[in-house]
Amino acid sequence: MQHDFWHQKWQKNEIGFHLDEANPLLVAHLSSLNLKLGSRVFLPLCGKTLDIAWLLAQGYRVVGAELSEIAIQDLFENLGLIPTISQLGEVAQYSTLNLDMFVGDIFHVSPDMLGGVDAVYDRAALVALPAEMRKDYAAHLMALTYPAPQLLVCFEYDQALQAGPPFSIEAGEVKLHYQTSYDLTLLASVGVAGGLKGKCAATEHVWHMRPLHSV
Repeated sequence: MQHDFWHQKWQKNEIGFHLDEANPLLVAHLSSLNLKLGSRVFLPLCGKTLDIAWLLAQGYRVVGAELSEIAIQDLFENLGLIPTISQLGEVAQYSTLNLDMFVGDIFHVSPDMLGGVDAVYDRAALVALPAEMRKDYAAHLMALTYPAPQLLVCFEYDQALQAGPPFSIEAGEVKLHYQTSYDLTLLASVGVAGGLKGKCAATEHVWHMRPLHSV
């Protein structure tokens, strides 16, 4: 991962990707996963997103992975929670009731560390990674969480007009990474108000990914 790039973003508070509310696509489409109360939802590269507080308020347990310790410290402070902190090799685990956060490179998080999850909500991970890393990321995510269903949010825009992240990810790439393991359904496509970073027209897509096999 591009560690220095993301650490600098958080240190400089350059977090325009951080929404001041729960993502409307999550609120509108989480029900498609048919989760029971108490289900454990994994958010890769989650930052300090308010989606976490929203999921907790709905009665779900949340587990996340995030490179920046600043983001996770802010998350717990904003939630008014004091975590227990453990060191697991190159990854730190911040935990409270119903909330676990792994701080470090997501590629250093193992299935044993993560534990079982009932669903994945990826709004910020796949779109944050350059093209040469996305295949490995998708494979690692499936190794961590398959056969949990996923809700995946992607942007699509003219990459020549605006450098990522977030990067533009078309339907063909989503299928390339996931169609051998999931049945993919495009739930919604919405225009990004004001354009991506105010510079170019963009569409946000939300995908429901149902595992083809279960255990």
